[in-house]
Amino acid sequence: MEFRSGDGVVHPSYGVGSILRMEERQLAEANTRLYYVVVFGKTTVWLPVDTVGSSALRLVTAPRDLERYRSLLKSRPVELDRDYKKRRLDINEQLTHGSFKIVCEIVRDLTALGWYRPLAGVDASLLSRVRANLWEEWATSTGQPLPEAIHEVTALLQTGEQTYRSSAVAA
Repeated sequence: MEFRSGDGVVHPSYGVGSILRMEERQLAEANTRLYYVVVFGKTTVWLPVDTVGSSALRLVTAPRDLERYRSLLKSRPVELDRDYKKRRLDINEQLTHGSFKIVCEIVRDLTALGWYRPLAGVDASLLSRVRANLWEEWATSTGQPLPEAIHEVTALLQTGEQTYRSSAVAA
């Protein structure tokens, strides 16, 4: 996919940004390449334009698609691997795909892991980072200020927790 100047984009590591332009540069290699110049907050990054279409960038999720993600955030969480090392590797592998669906699933599932014991270390750090990216993209997609997006996503996760816990008690 080719992006244009002004497009809102998401990168799995940098979060939400905006395409400034494309330019040719010779950075760490012998030949010049075409790069997207992308602004992520106060940081400007040159990301190679991938000619085969597997760029790490994607467009910000369209507002019309958010209803399905609202349902996903409220849905029953998937149990994560009990081994924290394997869990971290699995989650990091999923994040390389960078889809918004995966981000929502990871936030839902790691949040659920914290329902029974406080998250610590790698899990807490990972949830914090992925959740911040989710909030930022949610705010950008909806046009809400960040605090409102945080409130909405948190309320969806709490609804899921209430539903999940009440169904577990009834079973």
